[in-house]
Amino acid sequence: MAVTTSDIRKGAVIRHNNNLYVVVEFQHVNPGKGAAFTRTRMKDLGTGKVIEITYKSGEAIDIVSVEFQTMQYLYKTGENYALMNMSTFEQVEMNGDLVGDEGKYLKEGLEVIIGLFEERPVSIELPKKVQYKVVEAPPAVKGDTASGNVTKEIILDNGLHVQAPIFIKEGEEILVNTETGLYSARA
Repeated sequence: MAVTTSDIRKGAVIRHNNNLYVVVEFQHVNPGKGAAFTRTRMKDLGTGKVIEITYKSGEAIDIVSVEFQTMQYLYKTGENYALMNMSTFEQVEMNGDLVGDEGKYLKEGLEVIIGLFEERPVSIELPKKVQYKVVEAPPAVKGDTASGNVTKEIILDNGLHVQAPIFIKEGEEILVNTETGLYSARA
């Protein structure tokens, strides 16, 4: 379907030079002088190669229709991630290159939205906030707040390292913002 650059989103599948690419990153740029444009980083669905393409604002592009399904993350096998369709219990594997940085937020049982093109997973969308259990948190030391050091590095049940306030203790449940990677709140 032919649309313009304003419709580019992360996870969108674009047909470019008869190849299919999934948008990994994009940025709409409106310089003070000159025409606006959209800078994209896209991964070739056939080869896995990442390319950068800049489109002029309003330029027609061919976005391919993608079906979105809620799936549950099961486990990681080597470079791939195993996911299960919640209604059919059918399992699919998603290439680690397509999951990218989002993989560090995955934990067993987490529900995610998977973009499918011709039955093949091409994109992943995480919930904005994910709940984790703190498995390691150094104790707060008296005087930490006086020095301005009000955060500490903690380790979560999926192995993720996050900066959190000094009052967070081992065993607590916290929320992490998956867009920023930062501590959000106690759960």
